[in-house]
Amino acid sequence: MTHVQDRPTTAAPRATGGLGDPLELAARNRPRQRFPFSDKMPLGWYQVAYSDELLPGDVVPLAYWKRDLVLWREADGGDAHLMDAFCAHLGAHLGYGGVVEGDAIRCPFHHWCFDGGGSCVDIPYSDKVNRKAHVGTYPVQEKAGIVWAWFHPNGDEPAWDIPDVPEYADEDYTDYHRFEWTLRSSPQELGENQVDIAHFKYIHGTVVVPELLETHIDGPHSHVRTEHKFDTPIGPQPGHIQSDSYGFGYAVVRFSGIVDTCLVTSCIPIDEEFVHLRFSFMHKKLGDAKADSTVADHLIADIRRQIEEDTPIWEHKAYVDKPALADGDGPFTAYRKYVRQFYAD
Repeated sequence: MTHVQDRPTTAAPRATGGLGDPLELAARNRPRQRFPFSDKMPLGWYQVAYSDELLPGDVVPLAYWKRDLVLWREADGGDAHLMDAFCAHLGAHLGYGGVVEGDAIRCPFHHWCFDGGGSCVDIPYSDKVNRKAHVGTYPVQEKAGIVWAWFHPNGDEPAWDIPDVPEYADEDYTDYHRFEWTLRSSPQELGENQVDIAHFKYIHGTVVVPELLETHIDGPHSHVRTEHKFDTPIGPQPGHIQSDSYGFGYAVVRFSGIVDTCLVTSCIPIDEEFVHLRFSFMHKKLGDAKADSTVADHLIADIRRQIEEDTPIWEHKAYVDKPALADGDGPFTAYRKYVRQFYAD
């Protein structure tokens, strides 16, 4: 499993001038406030790993929500735990040299041991544990083959549960096809794509602008359904896209029309400037392995193309607080009201 900070960004290399280059000096001194909410880490459930990436006894350093973290699984293959990275004793990073022992993790520095709840349970050179020593923890659930962690900037408990993904357990669907990006943007900017129906034609080259059929908001749940015309070798074919989101970190997108496809997505902020985007999709089996592989290759190529087309927009745009909208733009205003609940302040 790869440390998130080691993943390369998809952004193209940027040219740099000399120390006296006035354009470089201007860019360096320009305030970096493309998004007024970029320093606010939104609450919600987020994917921090795939379940099969985290083996029994594994210890993985991570960096999300402007925090250093450590993810580990109990030695018997039991629960996964996400904790703040630094030992409550003298600050060693538990993700570098920490060792899982049973259902606890031992610090590499002085070998203090902490359980999954963050409490100190052993100090090898002391007869007593320090009950004030505590490492911050994050609620974790595993569903649909994914490790999900709850984040709230004030440490509040989860406000909703993660819905199941029935397709994951359905033998009629393929295993996940996985891919990911590190992008210079914010979760809200990426999230607005689901209601920005006009851009599908002008960025991604769809035959027509999709038609918005249904939108519904119920607490943290947002439901959007659109009708599309997909370009195929036999001409435009009708189809639908249904998106069900629970905050920025958990969404399930279902495609129908050509081949039924289920896409599980998660966009987690790393810091004020970067996000980690994961796509995990399954499609309904077509009856033979070769056909399944061909469809998967086509889907992957098309989705990667769309992300690559969106990336230069995401990485260089600014947030317009009061946009001048047109009738066919999609429900931006409703979406922005919906996402306010995911900013704690």
